[in-house]
Amino acid sequence: MATSFTKVERYAESKRSPIAIKPYFDERISNMGLEKYGMSLYEGVKHIEQLACLEFNGIKRYVTGLNEFAPDVKNIPDPETRAAVIKEIRNVVAELERELAANVLDVEDKDFWAKVKLLRPDNDEFWSKIELKCGNDPVFLDPKDPYDLVKMYAINANGFSIVAKSYEDARSRMPAPKFYLDKHVETVSTKTETKKLRNKALSELQKLFDKNTNKLWYVAKVVDSASAQYKKNTPNDIVYDNMDSYINGEGSEKSANRAAQQFLDTCNFSMETLKIKSLVKDATYYKFIVAKADGFIYHKDRNVLLGRNQPDVVEYLSNPLNEEILVDLTKKVEKYWNQ
Repeated sequence: MATSFTKVERYAESKRSPIAIKPYFDERISNMGLEKYGMSLYEGVKHIEQLACLEFNGIKRYVTGLNEFAPDVKNIPDPETRAAVIKEIRNVVAELERELAANVLDVEDKDFWAKVKLLRPDNDEFWSKIELKCGNDPVFLDPKDPYDLVKMYAINANGFSIVAKSYEDARSRMPAPKFYLDKHVETVSTKTETKKLRNKALSELQKLFDKNTNKLWYVAKVVDSASAQYKKNTPNDIVYDNMDSYINGEGSEKSANRAAQQFLDTCNFSMETLKIKSLVKDATYYKFIVAKADGFIYHKDRNVLLGRNQPDVVEYLSNPLNEEILVDLTKKVEKYWNQ
């Protein structure tokens, strides 16, 4: 919630942009075939959910997004940011109290919350009636409607488990939610950024295929979880096709955004680093290096401690002082690469 409020999302100022709860689906991920039709649920099915609440010492407090005493607000480290969040909350609560309960409040009043009638987070009579009913058709929300505004803030605070607070949030959740809050401009921007990142990665893939297939081979070994499948005689077209699928989120990394960024980041490594990273992955696969009960990774035959994790091992082998171990592992692994 802290992040959302630091952006100061004033929904009432977004009247020109349609806001709606829309079904979330990923056409690359199977959902009983519904993804092919842009659907999250079967036709006619709707999900109904009441606003979430937390209970402490027998007192229920609802996850409203409009509670300045919520942990997410109290734990904001920067005092100025926290003050801005609290001011935003009080302004919205005062506006809603005035409209729904004819209760005029001063946001600077030290007894502000003692004078709130409806929007107190423990007011079960009010908040227990706030619910969402979502299906395949968009549910449009009007920021000028006080009850819709309440739902928007609650969604933004993760008060409903079935609805993500944005398209980007829905993509990052595991498992993915059935719905997301679509603020049109924000969603289009997120989708465009993903497309631009993916296209940049695909362009880099084409460059490597045309000019440096040797480097492409090592990049594939580093990013693909099934690195051992790549031999020196693996056709370049197969490597290209696998990396194309990977960038589009059809490989071991299902997020096209993360996959494209991972591919680009890997392409920026030097050939020396790529070779050592590939070597470590396959040496692990073929069990030339192994993790032991003490939590460290060792050279299996020589019982030499290499590090706690793969990045540690890469750093160890990159050190010229450890060239003998590097040469030994290279000879062992390259026998498989040359099969």
